[in-house]
Amino acid sequence: MSAPGIGGPQAERRLRPPRNTLDPRAVAWWRTRVLLWTLVPVVPLAVPGALVAPARTWLLVPAAALAVLGVLGAAFLPVWWFRVHRWEVTDEAVYVRTGFFRQEWRIAPMSRIQTVDTVRGPLEQLFRLSTVIVTTASAKGAVHIAGLDHRPAAELAERLTRIAQATPGDAT
Repeated sequence: MSAPGIGGPQAERRLRPPRNTLDPRAVAWWRTRVLLWTLVPVVPLAVPGALVAPARTWLLVPAAALAVLGVLGAAFLPVWWFRVHRWEVTDEAVYVRTGFFRQEWRIAPMSRIQTVDTVRGPLEQLFRLSTVIVTTASAKGAVHIAGLDHRPAAELAERLTRIAQATPGDAT
């Protein structure tokens, strides 16, 4: 598939990276998520380790190691994710690039869009962010644009719905 507007009508078109970044608050949202997920194994190890003297070493050492890994992950991964995650919507398709080690580009042609949803979990609400989910007829699943300010996300969902309705095709 080619990106619109690149090259002449007869020239071979090349896919270019999507242009839009996420809201900068996505970094803090991701950090918070990483730290909360870090607490899931650390707390059950640290609490008994602090209370049961014979088990202290073999519970607190792994708890400390996981805590350090979680803090390092929260410090560096969200910044990298913010640099990598991109999205763009044209009249022809939705383009999304995500990933860390394994980067993925997803392109959803407008003619394949079946539904457009916005989702705001509790943490997203706290950071005033939303995720736009574009469901297509693809076996790969929906295209997610996470980390958008909630107002532009609602406007994007409306825009995608209008474009998809005006685009010929059966979304299958």
